[in-house]
Amino acid sequence: MELTVLPDIRMTARYAAAYIAEQARESIAARSRFILALSGGETPRPMLDALADEDLDWGRVHVVQVDERFAPTGHPDRNLTLLRQTLLAKAALSPDHVYPMPVENDDDPAAAAGEYAGQLEEIAGTPAVIDLVHLGLGGDGHTASLVPGDAALEIADADVAITGLYKGRRRMTLTYPILNRARCVLWLVSGASKAAMLARLRAGDGGIPAGRIAAENAVVFADRDAAPDAAPA
Repeated sequence: MELTVLPDIRMTARYAAAYIAEQARESIAARSRFILALSGGETPRPMLDALADEDLDWGRVHVVQVDERFAPTGHPDRNLTLLRQTLLAKAALSPDHVYPMPVENDDDPAAAAGEYAGQLEEIAGTPAVIDLVHLGLGGDGHTASLVPGDAALEIADADVAITGLYKGRRRMTLTYPILNRARCVLWLVSGASKAAMLARLRAGDGGIPAGRIAAENAVVFADRDAAPDAAPA
């Protein structure tokens, strides 16, 4: 697991965006497309803004979601809302290359998860292989919507799952099987509240959900507050 530490979140975000763009160019050259899975939260906002400014063949970029809350379209709780305010508003992405998780209707969430898994296979093969997965790190050690104690942590035979309630909402999330098949995993970590969990992640601590993500093809971009003991870039 490669770690790059920058002074603050804005510089960290710019470096992370440049790395994603580099991976996109390599993927497009090798496979004629780039499949990018994005997580939510406020931490990636500056990264998504910076990524939108990168000179890419956006017509060959496909964007999928790592996780999403069950909430109406446009709701501030939705990760898709952030994506639409940043990357999707500014980059020349083809609308049919953006794949929102179907979470508007909570009547049959299992069917919705199966629908999204099928969509991933249509664009990324069987089994689906994502070119780059962006992940965040929670203060409780969660990543995606794989949270401590949730049954989704133990799913080994499906790429998409539904969680129990977490901070008031059920979520749809990618699972370990598809996350650990990704060609690259990029962690973006910011803030002193994440420092202890980042240390555990780097140590490969399987006692936290994030620690069960494969480290072989992973890179971490962190600000100084999140990695106070690491050498800066």
